[in-house]
Amino acid sequence: MSTAPRLTALDALHRSLGATMTDFAGWDMPLRYASERDEHNAVRTRAGLFDLSHMGEITVTGPEAAAFLSYALVGNIATVGNGRARYTMIVQEDGGIVDDLIVYRLGETEYMVVANAGNAQIVLDALTARAGGFDAEVRDDRDAYALLAVQGPESPAIMKAVTDADLDGLKYYAGLPGTVAGVPALIARTGYTGEDGFELFVAPEHAEQLWRALTEAGAPHGLIPCGLSCRDTLRLEAGMPLYGHELTTALTPFDAGLGRVVKFEKEGDFVGREALTAAAERAESAPPRKLVGLIAEGRRVPRAGFPVVADGKVIGEVTSGAPSPTLGKPIAMAYVDAAFAAPGTEGVGVDIRGTHEPYEVVALPFYKRQK
Repeated sequence: MSTAPRLTALDALHRSLGATMTDFAGWDMPLRYASERDEHNAVRTRAGLFDLSHMGEITVTGPEAAAFLSYALVGNIATVGNGRARYTMIVQEDGGIVDDLIVYRLGETEYMVVANAGNAQIVLDALTARAGGFDAEVRDDRDAYALLAVQGPESPAIMKAVTDADLDGLKYYAGLPGTVAGVPALIARTGYTGEDGFELFVAPEHAEQLWRALTEAGAPHGLIPCGLSCRDTLRLEAGMPLYGHELTTALTPFDAGLGRVVKFEKEGDFVGREALTAAAERAESAPPRKLVGLIAEGRRVPRAGFPVVADGKVIGEVTSGAPSPTLGKPIAMAYVDAAFAAPGTEGVGVDIRGTHEPYEVVALPFYKRQK
């Protein structure tokens, strides 16, 4: 028996704006409001407003919260400063990636772990299971928060119109408590679009008030509501991985080219250490397939799962693909054999329904904002 998708606190508002809704990770979410291309370009050139309330918030508190999280995750959470955030991962004992996460340090002994919507329950269960023996409490706070994001070059100006929080002092990968449009919020700066921007964690009952205030403040700056579809093309252009595509339980962080998030030097043991030590050695001696960017020479769009080919042989697989509004061409991320991973490698194509379409191999990301 299928269960009805969950609704965010902004569901009625999305529908009143004419959003096309879709089931995403068990949530009814706005896919687009009008044109995906217009929404994408608004974020690149002006600003976009997103509802990200499907993300999973898990609070960890207690005297041994930092030690516990350093054991449960691959990062060294003990070195995260108060008010700062850290990108990290949770892995299985065999090193396979369960999810990529952002951990915010909210206080001396309080942390918030933000998981991807589709993995939130899995991450919650894994953290709960791993907490035994630590003086730390794991709490499911998914219903305690709505999450809005303002992304794009105009986002600082928009936010300054609705808050007196010290945005200039808020660095990338940091968060601070503040008031936005009269609403208490955790204001974070950890975007997933390749642009500057802010994420606002608020109580669900304040979400609509905040959305309307941001819409009003953003109107002179060209802000428009944006759905998940353009969020995907934005993160793809920025070369940012998406769980289930570039990251899976079949891959370790080293296979995904993200071995830097694994901190072997931290104190004590951590889940997956042995397997990841072996994975790091393998990556050093015999590099696994590497994640690269592909830019189409033609117009056909590659999709996840399509084979990457060279010399009549399969040399890899597309993990994400879409038309790029910024580049004006189809693009893809793909894992390919190391011998074909160098930018400019010739003779590489994607098998699109039996036809080998030529692609240029490039370094990621496809797009980098001007600082």
